[in-house]
Amino acid sequence: MKRLLAGLALLFALAAPVAAQKVQEKAVFAGGCFWCTESDFDKVPGVLATVSGYIAGKASTANYAQVSAGGTGHAEAVEITYDPAKVSYQQLLDVYWRSIDPTVKDAQFCDQGDQYRSAIFVRNAAEKKLAEASKQKVAAELKKPIHTQIADATQFYPAEEYHQDFYKKNPTKYKFYRWNCGRDQRLEQIWGPKKGEG
Repeated sequence: MKRLLAGLALLFALAAPVAAQKVQEKAVFAGGCFWCTESDFDKVPGVLATVSGYIAGKASTANYAQVSAGGTGHAEAVEITYDPAKVSYQQLLDVYWRSIDPTVKDAQFCDQGDQYRSAIFVRNAAEKKLAEASKQKVAAELKKPIHTQIADATQFYPAEEYHQDFYKKNPTKYKFYRWNCGRDQRLEQIWGPKKGEG
């Protein structure tokens, strides 16, 4: 009996670290200014972390000076770490569409250039299938051409530290930028008032 109990105790001890590991997934979305995309996704229950950065460019490195000047092919994007037990990839897609203007090409709100394009960067076939289905649904809903790209995820380069959590570090400047850019006003025109408003 003692030997059995000791064996069970050992099994539980070995299994405990596996059970303690949390399953996490990542998703990458480009929706214009990454300050705003980061702020929008940080409010979603089940999102564990967000990182502003650059993706899908021709150059082997990326920084704000290069990307904002245009011509590198990178898009400002946000890498989202999330708990799939609390929020699904499909739910993230739903949040994403309602945080962008998918009817414009190579721009978002007051920001112009392909570095501000809207894009969904998929990591596998399942994400691609969900992204394409959601794009078709949005096209049917808005009855307009949808310019949001769906592309394979490539190397993601985190942006400079001062861009991370910009909306928390510089709330007044961030709110002025977002309002002055007309982001929320345009989103309301496209999608209607947010739930709980109006």
